[in-house]
Amino acid sequence: MLGICRGRRKFLAASLSLLCIPAITWIYLFAGSFEDGKPVSLSPLESQAHSPRYTASSQRERESLEVRVREVEEENRALRRQLSLAQGRAPAHRRGNHSKTYSMEEGTGDSENLRAGIVAGNSSECGQQPVVEKCETIHVAIVCAGYNASRDVVTLVKSVLFHRRNPLHFHLIADSIAEQILATLFQTWMVPAVRVDFYNADELKSEVSWIPNKHYSGIYGLMKLVLTKTLPANLERVIVLDTDITFATDIAELWAVFHKFKGQQVLGLVENQSDWYLGNLWKNHRPWPALGRGYNTGVILLLLDKLRKMKWEQMWRLTAERELMGMLSTSLADQDIFNAVIKQNPFLVYQLPCFWNVQLSDHTRSEQCYRDVSDLKVIHWNSPKKLRVKNKHVEFFRNLYLTFLEYDGNLLRRELFGCPSEADVNSENAPDAGSHLQALGGAHQPGPLPVGR
Repeated sequence: MLGICRGRRKFLAASLSLLCIPAITWIYLFAGSFEDGKPVSLSPLESQAHSPRYTASSQRERESLEVRVREVEEENRALRRQLSLAQGRAPAHRRGNHSKTYSMEEGTGDSENLRAGIVAGNSSECGQQPVVEKCETIHVAIVCAGYNASRDVVTLVKSVLFHRRNPLHFHLIADSIAEQILATLFQTWMVPAVRVDFYNADELKSEVSWIPNKHYSGIYGLMKLVLTKTLPANLERVIVLDTDITFATDIAELWAVFHKFKGQQVLGLVENQSDWYLGNLWKNHRPWPALGRGYNTGVILLLLDKLRKMKWEQMWRLTAERELMGMLSTSLADQDIFNAVIKQNPFLVYQLPCFWNVQLSDHTRSEQCYRDVSDLKVIHWNSPKKLRVKNKHVEFFRNLYLTFLEYDGNLLRRELFGCPSEADVNSENAPDAGSHLQALGGAHQPGPLPVGR
């Protein structure tokens, strides 16, 4: 019992001490806060400043502390700005994908694009695996014939090579003039990881010469219809481009879209941005049949292996023969026939967002496909007026085109890091075309021609 009492007394004493010490301290400070009846500041800094013991060292310490506080505050403000920008970008990125694809009614994307955004490989989300392998070869097919087509395709190729980060294999359907020019040009550039194969366009004329065509591209404008038969049987997929195309991004982003195809989708196309297939451009305008606004064939993703299994050759020929009985000729070459086939078989198409084919022909809605420079992917000079087309951003597009037109192809001679370089199989047997190289300069200046692709 005695021990318990002593313990309680000790506890009581300790408690009183804890209570008394703050009270005594407060009384002392309160009393010391008046000097000659006047209150004295208790701020440590102020008291030091008025104290005779205040030294220059203390002043430096105070100034150093103030500088450090200001630095920390500025760092915090900068961090808050970065965080707010990052938070603003994340939903904006998702919203941007939606705004760029729009709706099927607007002709700039499909419902899957609205949900999924642009290209999976273009996403910045953590853990997102690239859809295109680092050294995967991208296959590109282009129909080009004659001096003008050769000039245009060189500008296109420069824009593709400028942005590319993958090996490329060009499949060029060309006449003898274009082959001579382009073979020499590729041999001169010696760009690593680029292969070029030529296919004789003259030998393909019989495949499409039976189709009357009013388009300024002539018979060569119909040859994209026979690519499943022309290109190697083991080639499964290819990007098909018109010669009047300028790339503003890495073509691998477009190649990645193949992974979005589902079911029986074998054609990747952008909706036509003019009213051509709506039949309201002038009185008695009668276009070929098309699904809604129709599709533009300046940029096509072709799943060749599936098209062959579907007997594409038979499909398009039967459609063309049937429609020609009433239409008598095509106005927009292969595009009319592609659209007539799609009209009967809508399941064949995967609709690309329209920034993959920003069409600069007259009476188009191309300005709905982009809101900023970063939105642009592919520019298509599909007006007969070419660089003289009317568009409020035409100066920007023209400067981009002229940049690649005048770009020195030798500057594209860079290795792809980590990818083995494959020599062009045509370089050893390239014909002498030095006399034709001068034809590659200058802009295409066609005369007045009908509005179309």
